[in-house]
Amino acid sequence: MGELVACRQLTKLYGRKEALQNVDLTIEPGHIIGLLGPNGSGKTTLIKLICGLLQPTEGEVLINGNRPGVDSKAAISYLPDKMYFADWMKVSDLMSFFEDFYKDFDRVKAENMCQTLGISLDDKMKKLSKGNKEKVQLILVMSRKAQLYLLDEPIAGVDPAARDFILDTILNNYNEEGTVIISTHLIADIEKILDEVVFIQKGRILKHEWVDDLREQSGQSIDSLFREMFHADVYEGGKENVR
Repeated sequence: MGELVACRQLTKLYGRKEALQNVDLTIEPGHIIGLLGPNGSGKTTLIKLICGLLQPTEGEVLINGNRPGVDSKAAISYLPDKMYFADWMKVSDLMSFFEDFYKDFDRVKAENMCQTLGISLDDKMKKLSKGNKEKVQLILVMSRKAQLYLLDEPIAGVDPAARDFILDTILNNYNEEGTVIISTHLIADIEKILDEVVFIQKGRILKHEWVDDLREQSGQSIDSLFREMFHADVYEGGKENVR
Protein backbone atom coordinates (compact mmCIF):
# COMPACT_ATOMS: atom_id res chain seq x y z
CA MET A 1 0.00 0.00 0.00
CA GLY A 2 1.17 3.54 -0.69
CA GLU A 3 2.17 6.11 1.87
CA LEU A 4 -0.70 8.33 2.98
CA VAL A 5 1.45 10.45 5.30
CA ALA A 6 5.24 10.71 5.28
CA CYS A 7 7.15 12.87 7.79
CA ARG A 8 10.85 13.21 7.10
CA GLN A 9 13.20 14.81 9.62
CA LEU A 10 10.26 16.97 10.66
CA THR A 11 11.25 19.67 13.14
CA LYS A 12 9.22 22.54 14.56
CA LEU A 13 10.55 25.35 16.76
CA TYR A 14 8.53 27.92 18.69
CA GLY A 15 11.22 30.51 19.26
CA ARG A 16 13.96 28.49 20.93
CA LYS A 17 11.62 25.77 22.13
CA GLU A 18 11.79 22.60 20.07
CA ALA A 19 8.26 21.18 19.84
CA LEU A 20 9.17 18.42 17.35
CA GLN A 21 12.63 16.99 16.78
CA ASN A 22 13.59 15.13 13.59
CA VAL A 23 10.36 13.14 13.33
CA ASP A 24 10.37 10.31 10.78
CA LEU A 25 6.94 8.71 10.47
CA THR A 26 5.07 6.86 7.74
CA ILE A 27 1.30 6.24 7.84
CA GLU A 28 -0.51 3.93 5.42
CA PRO A 29 -4.23 3.90 4.55
CA GLY A 30 -6.84 1.76 6.26
CA HIS A 31 -5.91 1.89 9.96
CA ILE A 32 -6.93 3.49 13.25
CA ILE A 33 -3.82 4.89 14.91
CA GLY A 34 -3.33 6.27 18.40
CA LEU A 35 -0.95 9.20 18.69
CA LEU A 36 -0.15 8.77 22.36
CA GLY A 37 1.85 10.98 24.67
CA PRO A 38 1.61 13.17 27.77
CA ASN A 39 0.39 16.75 27.53
CA GLY A 40 3.02 18.93 25.88
CA SER A 41 4.64 16.04 24.01
CA GLY A 42 4.07 17.48 20.53
CA LYS A 43 0.87 15.72 19.47
CA THR A 44 -1.07 18.84 18.48
CA THR A 45 1.96 20.35 16.73
CA LEU A 46 2.37 17.21 14.63
CA ILE A 47 -1.33 17.16 13.71
CA LYS A 48 -1.27 20.84 12.72
CA LEU A 49 1.79 20.28 10.54
CA ILE A 50 0.04 17.40 8.76
CA CYS A 51 -3.02 19.65 8.27
CA GLY A 52 -0.88 22.45 6.88
CA LEU A 53 -1.90 24.83 9.69
CA LEU A 54 1.76 25.14 10.69
CA GLN A 55 4.91 25.21 8.59
CA PRO A 56 7.91 23.06 9.58
CA THR A 57 11.13 24.71 10.70
CA GLU A 58 13.05 21.87 9.04
CA GLY A 59 12.17 18.69 7.18
CA GLU A 60 8.90 18.01 5.41
CA VAL A 61 5.51 16.37 5.66
CA LEU A 62 3.86 14.85 2.58
CA ILE A 63 0.23 13.81 2.06
CA ASN A 64 -0.14 11.37 -0.83
CA GLY A 65 3.36 12.44 -1.91
CA ASN A 66 2.59 16.17 -1.91
CA ARG A 67 3.14 18.94 0.60
CA PRO A 68 0.03 20.18 2.42
CA GLY A 69 -2.13 22.38 0.21
CA VAL A 70 -5.53 22.50 -1.49
CA ASP A 71 -5.50 18.79 -2.37
CA SER A 72 -4.50 17.64 1.11
CA LYS A 73 -7.14 19.84 2.76
CA ALA A 74 -9.76 18.12 0.61
CA ALA A 75 -8.45 14.71 1.77
CA ILE A 76 -8.19 15.52 5.52
CA SER A 77 -11.04 15.82 8.01
CA TYR A 78 -9.72 17.60 11.10
CA LEU A 79 -11.17 17.78 14.62
CA PRO A 80 -9.22 20.37 16.64
CA ASP A 81 -8.85 20.21 20.41
CA LYS A 82 -10.89 23.43 20.81
CA MET A 83 -14.31 24.51 19.58
CA TYR A 84 -13.98 26.88 16.62
CA PHE A 85 -17.56 27.51 15.49
CA ALA A 86 -19.34 30.81 16.16
CA ASP A 87 -21.98 30.61 18.92
CA TRP A 88 -24.60 32.37 16.80
CA MET A 89 -24.58 29.61 14.16
CA LYS A 90 -27.32 27.00 14.06
CA VAL A 91 -26.51 23.32 13.60
CA SER A 92 -28.07 23.57 10.13
CA ASP A 93 -25.78 26.54 9.33
CA LEU A 94 -22.75 24.41 10.16
CA MET A 95 -23.97 21.63 7.90
CA SER A 96 -24.45 24.10 5.05
CA PHE A 97 -20.96 25.43 5.71
CA PHE A 98 -19.46 21.93 5.47
CA GLU A 99 -21.59 21.13 2.42
CA ASP A 100 -20.22 24.21 0.64
CA PHE A 101 -16.59 23.47 1.50
CA TYR A 102 -16.36 19.68 1.21
CA LYS A 103 -17.64 17.62 -1.72
CA ASP A 104 -17.40 14.45 0.39
CA PHE A 105 -19.68 15.72 3.18
CA ASP A 106 -22.74 13.48 3.69
CA ARG A 107 -25.44 15.78 5.05
CA VAL A 108 -28.01 13.01 5.41
CA LYS A 109 -25.63 11.03 7.63
CA ALA A 110 -24.94 14.12 9.76
CA GLU A 111 -28.64 14.92 10.14
CA ASN A 112 -29.44 11.31 11.10
CA MET A 113 -26.76 11.31 13.82
CA CYS A 114 -28.08 14.58 15.24
CA GLN A 115 -31.61 13.17 15.24
CA THR A 116 -30.42 10.08 17.13
CA LEU A 117 -28.93 12.37 19.80
CA GLY A 118 -32.01 14.57 20.00
CA ILE A 119 -30.12 17.61 18.69
CA SER A 120 -32.33 19.89 16.61
CA LEU A 121 -30.92 21.36 13.41
CA ASP A 122 -32.45 24.68 14.52
CA ASP A 123 -30.47 24.73 17.78
CA LYS A 124 -27.93 27.52 18.06
CA MET A 125 -24.49 26.47 19.24
CA LYS A 126 -24.63 28.86 22.21
CA LYS A 127 -27.69 27.04 23.54
CA LEU A 128 -26.10 23.58 23.42
CA SER A 129 -24.29 22.00 26.35
CA LYS A 130 -20.52 21.64 26.09
CA GLY A 131 -20.92 17.92 25.47
CA ASN A 132 -23.45 18.41 22.67
CA LYS A 133 -21.27 21.08 21.03
CA GLU A 134 -18.42 18.59 20.94
CA LYS A 135 -20.71 15.89 19.56
CA VAL A 136 -21.92 18.20 16.76
CA GLN A 137 -18.35 19.03 15.83
CA LEU A 138 -17.43 15.32 15.77
CA ILE A 139 -20.52 14.48 13.69
CA LEU A 140 -19.52 17.05 11.08
CA VAL A 141 -15.96 15.72 10.88
CA MET A 142 -17.01 12.06 10.70
CA SER A 143 -19.72 12.74 8.07
CA ARG A 144 -17.03 13.30 5.46
CA LYS A 145 -15.65 10.47 3.34
CA ALA A 146 -12.08 11.59 3.90
CA GLN A 147 -8.80 9.79 3.34
CA LEU A 148 -7.40 10.94 6.68
CA TYR A 149 -9.25 11.84 9.89
CA LEU A 150 -7.15 13.80 12.39
CA LEU A 151 -8.84 13.87 15.80
CA ASP A 152 -7.02 15.94 18.43
CA GLU A 153 -7.97 14.87 21.98
CA PRO A 154 -11.57 13.92 21.08
CA ILE A 155 -12.29 12.33 24.48
CA ALA A 156 -10.56 14.84 26.77
CA GLY A 157 -12.86 16.50 29.29
CA VAL A 158 -15.98 14.47 28.49
CA ASP A 159 -17.85 12.00 30.71
CA PRO A 160 -17.63 8.21 30.19
CA ALA A 161 -21.00 8.01 28.38
CA ALA A 162 -19.88 10.72 25.95
CA ARG A 163 -16.60 8.87 25.39
CA ASP A 164 -18.54 5.75 24.40
CA PHE A 165 -20.59 7.80 21.93
CA ILE A 166 -17.43 9.36 20.47
CA LEU A 167 -15.68 6.00 19.99
CA ASP A 168 -18.81 4.41 18.49
CA THR A 169 -19.20 7.38 16.12
CA ILE A 170 -15.60 7.05 14.98
CA LEU A 171 -15.82 3.27 14.46
CA ASN A 172 -19.15 3.31 12.64
CA ASN A 173 -18.70 6.34 10.41
CA TYR A 174 -15.15 6.70 9.15
CA ASN A 175 -14.22 5.80 5.60
CA GLU A 176 -12.76 2.29 5.99
CA GLU A 177 -10.39 2.92 3.10
CA GLY A 178 -9.02 5.91 5.00
CA THR A 179 -7.00 6.27 8.18
CA VAL A 180 -7.91 7.73 11.56
CA ILE A 181 -5.24 9.31 13.78
CA ILE A 182 -6.47 9.93 17.32
CA SER A 183 -4.35 12.05 19.63
CA THR A 184 -4.84 11.39 23.35
CA HIS A 185 -3.24 10.77 26.71
CA LEU A 186 -6.31 8.82 27.92
CA ILE A 187 -5.40 5.34 26.70
CA ALA A 188 -7.69 2.93 28.55
CA ASP A 189 -10.87 4.14 26.84
CA ILE A 190 -9.45 4.19 23.34
CA GLU A 191 -7.10 1.19 23.27
CA LYS A 192 -9.79 -1.25 22.15
CA ILE A 193 -10.29 0.44 18.78
CA LEU A 194 -6.62 0.97 17.80
CA ASP A 195 -4.68 -0.94 15.13
CA GLU A 196 -1.38 0.92 15.61
CA VAL A 197 0.15 3.22 18.20
CA VAL A 198 2.70 6.01 17.94
CA PHE A 199 4.31 6.97 21.25
CA ILE A 200 5.62 10.53 21.33
CA GLN A 201 7.51 12.31 24.11
CA LYS A 202 9.18 15.74 24.15
CA GLY A 203 8.79 16.03 20.39
CA ARG A 204 10.37 12.68 19.53
CA ILE A 205 8.77 9.46 18.27
CA LEU A 206 9.67 6.66 20.69
CA LYS A 207 7.67 3.81 19.15
CA HIS A 208 5.47 3.10 16.15
CA GLU A 209 4.08 -0.41 16.41
CA TRP A 210 1.08 -2.61 15.69
CA VAL A 211 -1.02 -2.85 18.85
CA ASP A 212 -1.18 -6.66 18.83
CA ASP A 213 2.60 -6.96 18.34
CA LEU A 214 3.28 -4.52 21.17
CA ARG A 215 0.95 -6.35 23.57
CA GLU A 216 2.61 -9.67 22.69
CA GLN A 217 6.15 -8.30 23.06
CA SER A 218 5.51 -6.50 26.35
CA GLY A 219 2.93 -8.79 27.94
CA GLN A 220 1.00 -5.64 28.92
CA SER A 221 -1.95 -3.60 27.77
CA ILE A 222 -1.15 -0.43 25.84
CA ASP A 223 -2.48 1.59 28.78
CA SER A 224 -0.12 -0.16 31.23
CA LEU A 225 2.82 0.21 28.87
CA PHE A 226 2.04 3.89 28.39
CA ARG A 227 1.93 4.50 32.14
CA GLU A 228 5.22 2.65 32.58
CA MET A 229 7.00 4.53 29.78
CA PHE A 230 5.69 7.98 30.69
CA HIS A 231 5.41 7.63 34.47
CA ALA A 232 7.35 10.82 35.26
CA ASP A 233 5.31 12.89 32.78
CA VAL A 234 1.89 11.41 33.48
CA TYR A 235 2.18 11.59 37.26
CA GLU A 236 3.30 14.51 39.37
CA GLY A 237 3.31 14.13 43.13
CA GLY A 238 1.21 10.97 42.89
CA LYS A 239 -1.58 12.65 40.91
CA GLU A 240 -2.33 12.13 37.25
CA ASN A 241 -1.29 15.08 35.13
CA VAL A 242 -4.24 15.91 32.86
CA ARG A 243 -3.37 19.50 32.00
